[in-house]
This record gives sequence, structure tokens and C-alpha cells, in this order.
Amino acid sequence: MSEVLLRTVRRVGTSGAPADVRIVDGRVTDVAPAGTLDAAGPDTDVVEAAGAWLAPGLVDHHVHFDQWALVRRRVDVSACDSAESTAALLAEVARTGVADRVLVGHGYRDGLWPRPARRELLDQAAPRLPVVVISADLHAVWCSTSALAHFSEVVGRPLVATEDGILREQDAFDVTGALSRVPDDVLDGYVADAVEAASARGVTRVVDLEMVFGLDRWTRRVHAGTDGLRVGSGVYPAELDAVIARGLRTGDVVDGTRGLVRMGPFKVISDGSLGTRTAANADGSGVLAWPFDELVAITRRAVAAGLTPAVHAIGDRANTLALDVFEAVGTRGTIEHAQLLDTADLERFARLGVTASVQPEHAMDDRDIADRHWAGQTDRAFAFASLDRAGARLVLGSDAPVAPLDPWVSMAAAVGRDRDGREPWHPTERLSALTAWRGSTDGGRASVAVGDVADLVLVEADPLAAGLPSAALRTMRVLATAIEGRFTHREV
Repeated sequence: MSEVLLRTVRRVGTSGAPADVRIVDGRVTDVAPAGTLDAAGPDTDVVEAAGAWLAPGLVDHHVHFDQWALVRRRVDVSACDSAESTAALLAEVARTGVADRVLVGHGYRDGLWPRPARRELLDQAAPRLPVVVISADLHAVWCSTSALAHFSEVVGRPLVATEDGILREQDAFDVTGALSRVPDDVLDGYVADAVEAASARGVTRVVDLEMVFGLDRWTRRVHAGTDGLRVGSGVYPAELDAVIARGLRTGDVVDGTRGLVRMGPFKVISDGSLGTRTAANADGSGVLAWPFDELVAITRRAVAAGLTPAVHAIGDRANTLALDVFEAVGTRGTIEHAQLLDTADLERFARLGVTASVQPEHAMDDRDIADRHWAGQTDRAFAFASLDRAGARLVLGSDAPVAPLDPWVSMAAAVGRDRDGREPWHPTERLSALTAWRGSTDGGRASVAVGDVADLVLVEADPLAAGLPSAALRTMRVLATAIEGRFTHREV
């Protein structure tokens, strides 16, 4: 028997009275007034919490985990405000000699740049290296001339770029996929570091929507000792047949992973993105990746095999189409992003049982881009409160590496609609702290109770305290994180 005794904690979602909490074999077995529970034996791990706040562990409902692990080691160009400054930063890195094969930058946002990206800027920045710059939203890649030639050879077909060296949508995905092909031991090491970082922010579970099926990779990692997260690993259309042949259904636990690795949803991308200006909108702009009948057919096939659909939809046209697909198939699932919505579609989420899986920090990153490219429509953009009022269920995530894998950042953006000292953007769409909190925990749990699986986080302040500013959520100190009572991060 394993036992942990948390002394003098305050439980989030309750009156906050100090309590002792006992965990036995991974479950909460007792909650009693502070000072009334004793250790069962000499091997009990006694944690003196000194009034810290205890809460359910946090969930990021949408990540690309391999990409997040890789991006943490790439050149961050997100602060660059022009093509020229991006190229200058990459040139500076190239002079250091740290890149010996391909120079990779990440995080460019060109929607507000004064001049467009140009291929010759990258050619000049590092004449001896292929140069690739991945957009913040992953839907575009800016390449030097040598990079286009190199990756056309790697993927086995000519890549279709603009004159300025920009690849969009599938061509961009193919390049980022090729860049992800590093040796297993190297990538697993990067992932292990990223898992530790996520645990340090109170994360106990993620939904991994990496574009290459990852169930076997996660199984390998758990066996090797990277066991700080629960992971649901999704599948895309390219590998749907293989998953069906294996008989995998959403929620299935992989043997030998101690319940940490499960089959995730079936992910399909219906349109592009706001930042790349490929989101499919009712005004005719953007691109749809699938004809309606084909999208219905493949979704129906996945559902018949026991897979829950997760449909990427950014523009209002794409969101209407995605809801139409759910209605035609007669199934529940998630719409990932749901960024621009027709007001007539708000109630359909609740009526059809479709969950809005949203990434609130995207609203902060893209507010100026939305004001320019969705001018006059942003009262319908990132409409979190409107969805909530319509009765829809919301779950929160990061879409890491598009935004940091940090639920506190997501909750802060949802609650405050503000960042960097700017006025809130469309403040009528702010979520309540409780709604944002429920969207960031397993099953929408608000508090910790007897019988719960002890996936827990211990923090220094009450995240549901009235009047707590969004900035305090962003910087919330995490004192400990546990999965089934086993600490994955601990400062106390």
C-alpha cells in the first residue's frame, strides 16, 4: 500500500477551510479538518502544505507534443515584426555556426508585416544552409531557395511555393513532418524535457494531436520512464486504416502503460488558419480541405470504428460545415478551434452535443490580425461566452506549439481577454473563472473529493478567488503535481 498525507491544504471550489487529505493507492480516501488525520505508518509520505490550494490536475485538450518538444530547441522568431527583422535574427544565428544542416526558425506572424516575406531574404541570411521558418499557426512555411529544393527531394515531390517561397497547408505540413524525423532517442529526450516542463505547470493529461500517429511512440516513452503525463494520442485520415485494422477505439488503454496512454480521437482538418489567411469563411475567402460528402464519409467510417471525431474548423464557413457533418453522421465529438462563428450556429453546438475545444491564447496572439483580416466580424470571433450562454460545453487547450503548453495561460486569456497591459478585447466574451477552470480539468471537476483518482495540483493561491486578475493566473506558482498520488513535480 502506498500512502500520501497532505496536511493543511485548502481545496479549490470549497469554502477553503484547511483540511488534511489522505491518498491511498492512487485515490483520495479521506478529507478531514486540518490536524485530524495521522499517517498510517512510517512509510507514509507526509506533505506539509501550509495552506496551499489543492485542485484537480490540469488538462491541455489540444497539443502537438513532438512539435512542441522540437520548437523548444528552434530559433524563436515570434518577436520579429517584419520579414527583414526575421531574416536578420536568423543571419545572426547562422553566424554562430550552431546549425549544421538546416536552420529552422519558428513562430513568424506575417499578417501585420509592412512588407511580405521574400525568399531572397532567407537566401542572403544563410547562403550555405537551407533555411526554413515555420509560422506560428503551423499552416505556412517560409523557405529559402535551397530549402525548397532540399525538402522537395525529401518528401519525394515538387513542393508548390509562392514566388516568395511560402508553402501553405499540406505542403507546409509535409515540411514540418520531414523536420520532425529525428532519431527516436533524440526526440524522446526532447519530449522527456517537455513533459517535465508541463508537469511543473500542473498538467496531468494532454490530448496529443500530432500529425503522425504517436500511440506507439508514447508507449515506448512510458516504458523508458517518461511517465509524467497521461496522453490520448489522436489519428489523422492518412493512418485511419491502420488504426481501424488494429481495432483501436477512442479511450482504449494501451497495455503495459499503467493507464497513462490511451487511444485518442480521429482528427481531420477542414480548413486553414487565420494567420495564414486560409480559414474558410462565408465571404468566400480561404480554403476547404474536404468536399462535404467526403468529409461525411470518412467521419462516418471513423465513428463506426469507435473513434470520436475532432474536426479542425477556423472560419465561419468551415464551422458551419463541421456542424453539418456532425449532424449528418449523428455523432458527438469536438470542433477544434471554433474561431469565427455564424451566430446561428451557436446553439447547434449544444443541440448536437458538439464540444467547442478552444485555445484562448490564440485570441490574444491574433487579435490585431483578426481586426485587420476579419474586420467588422470580430464580435463573432473567439466567442467563448456566447458559446457558454448557448449551452455548449467548452474545453481549453493551447495548440502547442502555437501557444505555450500552459493551462494557466489559457485560463488567463479566457477569463481576462487581455495581455501585456492592453485593454480587454471584446470583453463581453470573457468566461467566468469557474467555466474556464472546468474546461481545464478532467471531466470538468471543480474540486477534490473522496473517491477521486489522485491526479492533483497544489498551487499557492485560489484560482477561483473573486477579483483575481488574469495576470495572476498567468504566473500562478505550482507547488506540486501528482498522477495517482505519484509526484511528477514537487517543490514542497
